[in-house]
Amino acid sequence: MRAEWLAPGRWWRGKPRARALLRLGLPCAWLLGVLFLALAADWLPLPSPTDMDFAAAGQGPGAAHLLGLDLDGRDIFARLAHGARVSLIVCSVAPLIGLVFGSVLGLLAAYYGGALRTAILALLDAMLAFPSLVFALGLTVVLGPSVHNVALALGVMSIPAFARIARANALPLIGREFVLAARTAGASDWQIMLREILPNMALSLLTYALTITSVMIVAEGSLSFLGVGVPPPTPSWGGMIADGRESLERVPHVSLIPAAAMFLTVLSLNLLGDGLRQRRSPGLA
Repeated sequence: MRAEWLAPGRWWRGKPRARALLRLGLPCAWLLGVLFLALAADWLPLPSPTDMDFAAAGQGPGAAHLLGLDLDGRDIFARLAHGARVSLIVCSVAPLIGLVFGSVLGLLAAYYGGALRTAILALLDAMLAFPSLVFALGLTVVLGPSVHNVALALGVMSIPAFARIARANALPLIGREFVLAARTAGASDWQIMLREILPNMALSLLTYALTITSVMIVAEGSLSFLGVGVPPPTPSWGGMIADGRESLERVPHVSLIPAAAMFLTVLSLNLLGDGLRQRRSPGLA
């Protein structure tokens, strides 16, 4: 028995709580830490993210500066904390835009037929055919670089995906008994869609929203890296990565530290999305 228990992987399979801790506990702890830094950055004993010390520019991590200084002598930890606000705004507003408008379009395309469905599907296909990042890049350039415009551009970019998921989940529900009973009872089309169909596909939409949140963070970082995201001196993780890209051999921590923060945040969101998906469909675990 002891030899079997010590077999490779046996202990891990026999410890569901340990797996749950690593799969959900650690990602939640990381995301809560990022959220705390973003909300409390102004009240924490941190240097200003825009103060420069050119004499110590590029200094590595140490006691005075926990994560070191960037090429302009600005504290990296302070800029990470304030830059988390940008990611928090983008990953909250952009999926919300896609969720609201995409769910409405998907419900309409599933519930109604004829010209309305054809027009909605044609619009979604046209939006999906256009490169997403190029679309967000162009819209941000037209509207001007700011946190809210970046969130708006990424939110519009996510509408087709939400609409397709909403339509795919709504189609099997339209012929269910509770929908037919509501229609027989005299409920209007909007009452049926909002009271009967939408609650039954809400978990699928929320699961996808959690997953696409990580995509929004990477997309915002990409726009900031290209110089059309959040304008300086406002710190953003993508902008911080771009600041040190030309000095990776000399001071790699300037780019690698914000890149690691973005990587861990995206990984945590993906793990939470997988956990929620497995809880909704245990057979996928």
